[in-house]
Amino acid sequence: MLRMLARARGAAVLVPLAAAVLLSGCATFGKKNKAGTAYIARDVDSLYSEAKRRLDNGEYKAAAALFDEVERQHPYSDWARRAQVMGAFSNYMGRDYNKAIEGAQRFLSIHPGNKDAPYAYYLIALCYYEQIADVDRDQKITEQALTALTEVQRRYPQTEYAQDARLKVDLVNDHLAGKEMQIGRFYERSGRWLAAEIRFQIVINKYQTTSHTPEALYRLTETNLALGIPSEAKKYAAVLGSNYPGSEWYQKAYDLIGDKAPQLKTS
Repeated sequence: MLRMLARARGAAVLVPLAAAVLLSGCATFGKKNKAGTAYIARDVDSLYSEAKRRLDNGEYKAAAALFDEVERQHPYSDWARRAQVMGAFSNYMGRDYNKAIEGAQRFLSIHPGNKDAPYAYYLIALCYYEQIADVDRDQKITEQALTALTEVQRRYPQTEYAQDARLKVDLVNDHLAGKEMQIGRFYERSGRWLAAEIRFQIVINKYQTTSHTPEALYRLTETNLALGIPSEAKKYAAVLGSNYPGSEWYQKAYDLIGDKAPQLKTS
């Protein structure tokens, strides 16, 4: 499913910030907290370097806590702004998506015009995207992912983040269309033909570029025959034949309608 596709984190997650130049200096540690970090006053170089080291070592919770400390102890430094985004990224890598979203949103509220704003929007979208469940579950997160990915494209259409967002939007739409198909098939099996037709109509009207469109057109042929509207059934079969002449769904629609099935034009 989509979540599996999204797990190619090294390639799909565009993280220019992670390549930030390491600052020199060594931290002096005192008593550690649960995240394994020591909350004592330190210079910004040492603190940021240690946070970055923890991030590189996969200690994401500790890294996020240290990046927070950079901002808390040195709020007016240039590194404080970067630490906000890096803290959100650390939480994302640790799959603490709620904290990652909160951190990115906070950064955007304080620094909406910062050069790292496009990445912050993209990070929010990724957090929703990677939580997409299968079609058997509620799709609220899927809708949030679609909204966030669309926002990245709208605000920063020429960026690499928008390019990746466009690919993910196609997958999200296919996922949402799959949910509509699942509900429609359930209604159809229950003999609730009109309710089923509404769901299949959503697919061809809202998600017509997805892989589910041919089946949706076939199901509309089925439901309209069941509703006693053969003329509408023939129309959907014709659209199916015109756009997907070689598909199994058109052959099934043709067989279903019998001698009333529309003939395909040949060139």
